[in-house]
Amino acid sequence: MEDHTFVVGQEFPDVKAFRNAIKEAAIAQHFELRIIKSDLIRYFAKCATDGCPWRIRAVKLPNAPTFTIRSLEGTHTCGRNAHNGHHQASVDWIVSFIEERLRGNINYKPKDILHDIHKQYGITIPYKQAWRAKERGLAAIYGSSEEAYCLLPSYCEQIKKTNPGSIAEVFTTGIDHRFHRLFVSFHASIYGFLNGCLPIIGLGGVQLKSKYLGTLLSATSFDADGGLFPLAYGVVDVENDESWMWFLSELHKALEMNSENMPELTFLSDGHKGIADAVRRRFPNSLNAFCMRHLSESIGKEFKNSRLVHLLWNAAYATTTIGFKEKMVEIEEASPEAAKWLQQFHPSRWALVYFEGTRYGHLSSNIEEFNRWILEARELPIIQVIETIHIRLMAEFEERRLKSNSWVSVLSPSAEKRIIEAISHASTYKVLRSDQVEFEVLSPDRSDIVNIGTHCCSCRDWQLYGIPCSHTVAALISCRKDVHAFTQKVFTVASYREAYAQEIYPIPGKIEWRKTDEASMIDDIQVVRPPKFRRQPGRPEKKRICVEDLNREKHTVHCSRCNQTGHYKTTCKAEGIESIEQF
Repeated sequence: MEDHTFVVGQEFPDVKAFRNAIKEAAIAQHFELRIIKSDLIRYFAKCATDGCPWRIRAVKLPNAPTFTIRSLEGTHTCGRNAHNGHHQASVDWIVSFIEERLRGNINYKPKDILHDIHKQYGITIPYKQAWRAKERGLAAIYGSSEEAYCLLPSYCEQIKKTNPGSIAEVFTTGIDHRFHRLFVSFHASIYGFLNGCLPIIGLGGVQLKSKYLGTLLSATSFDADGGLFPLAYGVVDVENDESWMWFLSELHKALEMNSENMPELTFLSDGHKGIADAVRRRFPNSLNAFCMRHLSESIGKEFKNSRLVHLLWNAAYATTTIGFKEKMVEIEEASPEAAKWLQQFHPSRWALVYFEGTRYGHLSSNIEEFNRWILEARELPIIQVIETIHIRLMAEFEERRLKSNSWVSVLSPSAEKRIIEAISHASTYKVLRSDQVEFEVLSPDRSDIVNIGTHCCSCRDWQLYGIPCSHTVAALISCRKDVHAFTQKVFTVASYREAYAQEIYPIPGKIEWRKTDEASMIDDIQVVRPPKFRRQPGRPEKKRICVEDLNREKHTVHCSRCNQTGHYKTTCKAEGIESIEQF
């Protein structure tokens, strides 16, 4: 009924369809309804404006759910001026209006709902009503937050059943089993990390925006081509030192169960003290470094100087101590305050040249890239957030597995590109051989010593990146050695394929979980209740600071009784004043 007109004898499938049609017409044509009688067999209403003769009556046909219009009297004389709102524009009506839009766009904002309803119907609804409608619409599509927590144990069982060897555990607190923490790591991810990824783990968290909030903690790595490789993730009710200690304990157990010897790992994080302490205690043989993205953002916010950020990155990427010191001098010249601020972060935690381990050129983690996977799902119930990651993992593993089948080179595309560039530069170098393993390589502007036995070059690129530099390539070519054989194994196509060798399998829908649980009569699966803390309804309040108010001189109050400042007459506590006034 796009024209929203009615005629006598017009039929509707049932009473609900008729009510929706009359409500839609009232909103679209800008008149208010006064319902006189409405039940399962009849409906009688008139225009709410006094003096307007419009009336409608509809009844149910016998032996059928069909509703038909019996009479339609008068035409509207009310002017149809319901522009500022409409009684029929209830939350349920708004839900029906936005449901399809929400399915296509989880981030359909309340302000967009207001805009679309005003554009289509010409009415203005309150922001809070739009917000409530969105909450109810998401619950109708994806289930409620309470149901999601209740189904978590069953969901974890399904992960372990469909993906053997995977870890999925939910932890509760209190006698009423309130949600506390959740840890998930698929066996395919654990196997892929241990057998085909760089020994680097990025750590970070992102706030969830569902009814009960929480934080998603994650551990990611890099594959042989430098791509994002999610290893494990979890949800905690509160992000603090204790929750990071728990998360890294679970990660350590997951890796320990699947490897004979724990690899030497490098962790990248934002410098959160809780993360650093947890890494030191749970992975004592590993190294912890700052994520340069976080450090550069911090100095940028602190000093509002883009040149400082550029100089900091140059210092971090310096491959010699001389080069590093030169960049630090430039930082001090640009801002002595920034140089002093930077002293709180030891160079061994962020500068490539001073780092004790190997970062393979990765100064920043890829946590931000992983967080973008669930950016749109952050408002959904907890199971939907985890399922969003699961679906994306399935797709990425399958896509990358198929993509690598067409690769014919020994090294991954990014590593191969670096080697080709090195070969191009090496063609202009002169090589002097000292013995079986040591060479002096002369380039137009410098001289470098290469030792192919210890995999070292005086420029330090080979040691820092794990891929032969142009000087090394020149030395290897001069003695007819295979350049690819001197590249770290983690950059080979074989390692890339091994990272995605295991498949991540789909998980059945909620109905199948219940059927499985009933069939197997699992009685020991506990009911998980949501956390006690929940997000307050409505738009979060923002504390706005006015610069003028900060600069304005504060008003000093004055007491008219004792002639002192700091209080009023009504709050004056001076003795003897009252008796003097009476006198």
